[in-house]
Amino acid sequence: MKRREFLGRASSAVLASVIAGGASAQTTPGQDRGPWPAPVPTPRMEGPSPNIILLITDQTRAGLTRKSGYPLDTMPTADALAARGVDFARAYCTIPACTPSRISMLTGRWPQAHRVRMNLNPQDAFFDKDIYQVARSQGYRTGLCGKNHTYLKAKDVDVFRDYSHEGGPKDGLTPEQAKFEEWLKGLDFNVALEPAPFPLETQLPYRIVSDAIDFMGAAKGSPFFLQVSFPEPHDPEQVPAPYWDMFPPDKLPPRAAGPEVIPQLGYRAQWLDRLAKDGFPDTEKQWRRYVSNYLGALRMVDDQVKRMLDFMQGAGLLDNTIIVRVADHGDYLMDYGLARKGVGLPEDLTRIPMTWTGPGIRPNPAFEKTAFVSMADVMPTLCEAMGADIPAGVQGRSLLPLLRGQDFPAEEFRSIVSQVGLGGLYYEASDKVPVSIARTTGGHWDELDGVTQSGNMQMVRMGDWKLIYDMMGYGQLYNLARDPHELRNLFNQPAAAKAQSSLMAELAMWTIRNQDSLPTGPQNRKYHTKWARPHNWYAPFRHGTAPAAFIP
Repeated sequence: MKRREFLGRASSAVLASVIAGGASAQTTPGQDRGPWPAPVPTPRMEGPSPNIILLITDQTRAGLTRKSGYPLDTMPTADALAARGVDFARAYCTIPACTPSRISMLTGRWPQAHRVRMNLNPQDAFFDKDIYQVARSQGYRTGLCGKNHTYLKAKDVDVFRDYSHEGGPKDGLTPEQAKFEEWLKGLDFNVALEPAPFPLETQLPYRIVSDAIDFMGAAKGSPFFLQVSFPEPHDPEQVPAPYWDMFPPDKLPPRAAGPEVIPQLGYRAQWLDRLAKDGFPDTEKQWRRYVSNYLGALRMVDDQVKRMLDFMQGAGLLDNTIIVRVADHGDYLMDYGLARKGVGLPEDLTRIPMTWTGPGIRPNPAFEKTAFVSMADVMPTLCEAMGADIPAGVQGRSLLPLLRGQDFPAEEFRSIVSQVGLGGLYYEASDKVPVSIARTTGGHWDELDGVTQSGNMQMVRMGDWKLIYDMMGYGQLYNLARDPHELRNLFNQPAAAKAQSSLMAELAMWTIRNQDSLPTGPQNRKYHTKWARPHNWYAPFRHGTAPAAFIP
């Protein structure tokens, strides 16, 4: 639940004291801080408050642009933005699922803290303040144009233009756009086998950018905070001309592996494969069409982003706007013969693009390649960029000093974690769960379901290594420098014992660090939480290098 909902169930005395005191880290009215040290103030930006755009594409894995090493030029505008700013090569989502990942972006909290681990319960999100509340408190005009898929409602922002994968707002909808949306629904979220028979202006990215331009055009000089959120390239994978066959199916790079490796990925991956083929029998046969359409959708979005940037340049907005490009999670993209997402924590699903461009942001290729960052880091970074304090309970770390070329402790960004799972036990073959539980009408199938999301697992990335560990004590260990597609599990292998021990300690540290600190209880003369301020960095307060022999 949100903080205000939690407080609504508290006693009237506690309610009055906490509301009067503001954020939960503040002193209760009528009592002084006593001996507690004063908090370190948030560094303030010089000059006018920057505008902020959160630019999100859905289900977009990292490494698919020419700048990031992909052989095809899919997103030249995104690459140009990245070249002018900071382009993190080791950015990860908190969880490879739309709603919980986006809530991490808005709240700076991992799913075990904000308590949403699936797409069906955004209303359960638990936090103190989100980035929209912070922006409003700093005098920003706020907007959302595009896919929401969180707890946000129209009342939470100044302008709310909500889109789904099957359409957008109905006010102002043209007859041709309405026909396009009907055609879109008819795909049942599966890959289109023909070009979309409608012009570009009916497509969602075009309409979302039009809404974003209208929002910025009405800003009237006040700073704005705007989320521009594209449903693409998430399924259904479809594009009109000229994006159809812009990346011809017969000229695509080879995939990591085909369906021959599915048996070694575990029962749930096999179940997911059966589910996909039950809904769309030609899944494997059409894998090249899937990838071609997906890449075409990236270029379609990229062209619309250029249209938006051209407007901003002409309106004099671009130079004072921070643009953050991220994705909520990745896509198998038919690696291993699998489509979309669904099982486990492979790099395909967890590693995401993250670039920062704007005033005061300086390229630094050295740390861009080595620092591990998270979707949860977006919110505290933007708080500090707006000159606001990081709210209580935020777990992500501000990246602002890194973006500005200032000194930072490398140890703080030496690793990162992600998670997946709804809890309970894994479903296994002996449970005989039919794929029909994740099927509806027509060819629709849902890869996020009770089987694929069963159990709990977490991963940690550090250096060249990746460790995945779960509630059963099952482990996976990969050296990604030698095994980038995670096909050789080194867990419990003697030659990898040192790396395994180091990563187990790192995962334990992150798991304890991310235990929720909310609700804090009363903050007064007797109890006062010491937050890691500024920037939410722990490394500067550490005695030695973790793991360290030290008793606090």
